[in-house]
Amino acid sequence: MDDDMTDDSRTVAVLGTGIMGAAMARNLARAGHTVRVWNRTRAKAEPLAADGAQVTATPAEAVRDADVVLTMLFDGDTVLEVMREAAPEVPQGAAWVQSTTSGLRSAAELAALAREHGLLFYDAPVLGTKQPAEAGQLTVLAAGPAEGRDAVTPVFEAVGARTVWTGDDGAAATATRLKLVTNSWVVAATAATGEVLALAKGLGVDPQAFFDLISGGPLDMGYLHAKAALILEGGLLPASFAVTTAEKDARLIVEAGREHGVRLDVAAASAERFARAAAQGHADEDMAAAYYASFEGEAGAHPRQTTSRQS
Repeated sequence: MDDDMTDDSRTVAVLGTGIMGAAMARNLARAGHTVRVWNRTRAKAEPLAADGAQVTATPAEAVRDADVVLTMLFDGDTVLEVMREAAPEVPQGAAWVQSTTSGLRSAAELAALAREHGLLFYDAPVLGTKQPAEAGQLTVLAAGPAEGRDAVTPVFEAVGARTVWTGDDGAAATATRLKLVTNSWVVAATAATGEVLALAKGLGVDPQAFFDLISGGPLDMGYLHAKAALILEGGLLPASFAVTTAEKDARLIVEAGREHGVRLDVAAASAERFARAAAQGHADEDMAAAYYASFEGEAGAHPRQTTSRQS
């Protein structure tokens, strides 16, 4: 790693090229960075070659000579497994940007691994789903040492429209804590959207009557309309945030609350809703597909198929 870098070009290794990681890698390449990518299923990484990224066979190959390593994998355990293989090949003093949404226990383990290998650890989950990721409009929540921020700032600027610094110690996981609090609201709002549409169907109420009733008032919000539209208009694929990922995040939220003496009934119930939806065949659809968990079977579950019982 060149400690005397004066321009904004970096060599960035992106480990994990799913919905979010692929979009972030493309934006890094478009911003002029040298990008190496790795994904366990190589076929998911191959399309990035057309965007100028180098597709590698192993995590270790991806991170050699990297100024910044960015991890965007499924969960903290997966990150730990992959980085145990890769970390010995990362140059000492390089920055590790950990953007996977993980639990607090995992964050501590990952920070310890970074210390073991002399890496600057940045706890840096992001807010946003597929569309803002593709547009480079994510919000980056970041915590990490000041001495490495010159290296990571151009990376954050390439993938996001805004960076919110929450502290200078990545091991404290202050960014992850804020992400979990935020995701608890996202999970609750998604579950509520699915349930209100399910109840409307069950009671024979046209969903539009509900939207008209709350329009412009304090109960109205854009997120409700965005997620409801995916259900009502059949837009659950391709997923912007998949049911399986939402279940994982909901369980991380419940775990974090339990470890700090907080009982989170809505998040726990939401995790079970996501699990039921996945079992019904909706695992890879947008998290809004938790709507279907309100029904025992698929037959008659479409929200547009209502018989009015209003009087």
